[in-house]
Amino acid sequence: MKSFKVLVAGGGSGGCSVAAKFASLLPKGSVGIIESAEILFQTHYYQPMWTLVGGGMKSVKDSAKPMSEVLPKKAVWIKDSVASFKPKENTVSLSSGENVQYEYLVVALGIKLEYNRIKGLPEAFETPGVGSNYSTEYVDKTFQSLKDFKEGNAIFTFPNTPVKCAGAPQKIMYIADEYMRKHGVRDKANIYFNTSLGALFGVKKYADALWKIVEERKISVNLMHELVEVKPDTREAVFRLLNKPEETKTYKYSMLHITPPMGPPDAVKNSTDLCAESGYVDVDKYTLQHTRFSNIFGIGDCTNLPTSKTAAAIAAQGNILYQNMKCVMEKKSDSKEKYDGYTSCPLVTGYSKCVLAEFDYDGNPLETFPINQARESRLAFHMKKDIMPTLYWQLFLRGMWNGPRLTRKLLHLGMSK
Repeated sequence: MKSFKVLVAGGGSGGCSVAAKFASLLPKGSVGIIESAEILFQTHYYQPMWTLVGGGMKSVKDSAKPMSEVLPKKAVWIKDSVASFKPKENTVSLSSGENVQYEYLVVALGIKLEYNRIKGLPEAFETPGVGSNYSTEYVDKTFQSLKDFKEGNAIFTFPNTPVKCAGAPQKIMYIADEYMRKHGVRDKANIYFNTSLGALFGVKKYADALWKIVEERKISVNLMHELVEVKPDTREAVFRLLNKPEETKTYKYSMLHITPPMGPPDAVKNSTDLCAESGYVDVDKYTLQHTRFSNIFGIGDCTNLPTSKTAAAIAAQGNILYQNMKCVMEKKSDSKEKYDGYTSCPLVTGYSKCVLAEFDYDGNPLETFPINQARESRLAFHMKKDIMPTLYWQLFLRGMWNGPRLTRKLLHLGMSK
């Protein structure tokens, strides 16, 4: 049986960055990373870029690098997938039937896209006008649908589940609005944001700014609308009204952007010792340590941390996890580092503007710059489009970017968290 000092389950953003931190600390071969060689054809994707791909500003290729280039060289790549966790035995079972033993475990398996929970999907993606920025299979269809749009309803959805990057469902809507204006078809379009949520955005400061934007652009927002079915033959989308669950409402569409329902990976959900009632990895919201197994930590979208699931959140979580897990490894009793729930959502509002939302567990803004980031900004847009991808590949995945906390303190003259 293979055995590792630190075993990382998952080679996404959280898994790569944390593995890099521990691989630089421990002797070569002490860290193992489980990531299937067949998933995504051995490719690691910078997924926050897919909003720009759907708007025609980037390509899928721009968001991709070979997995072999991003995993730390001193770590061992286990080219398999997790079947189940056995935390009482300190082992992970692989899909191949093998078991891997660990002394310390980091669970970083991300979140599962569940298009098939919507009746008519994924088959509807084979028809015109239907796309999704959440998958390499469908993101190019988003821009194609935008280019093909002539008139009618353009509908953008938000599911009734936790999602990664909760701002992305409406980012593409603002991009579509500007694209249609530039190409002279906006006056023939009805743009709808049909969201299962009861608010446009979860943090009031940014929600207030976004309400002004949708009102100025004459975008219709329908709250408590959950997409339950797509009928591609008649080009109709059926929504359940969550404040009247027995009722549905059907909309015709010319363009339909779908944000799929999401849920915990099967390997996590089916490992009852590991997960909370929600099916996500059950960790302490401040230390990221598992609530029942002291040698297990979790990071990112697969955990039950009550914050938005974003790459920015993972960057902030990474150093907290590293410091606290080091304390456990060194038999120190107290974990000094605490995660405050920091996350960021660069809300792209067009081809040159962005609202840069940053906030903590309590919905309090934690803004990096000493300006009002709820206002649309060209600087924030270019950070999103040009700076963040480089930061991601060169620093974040190498374990050298822990979020903007120190920068924020510096720019606010030490008067910020």
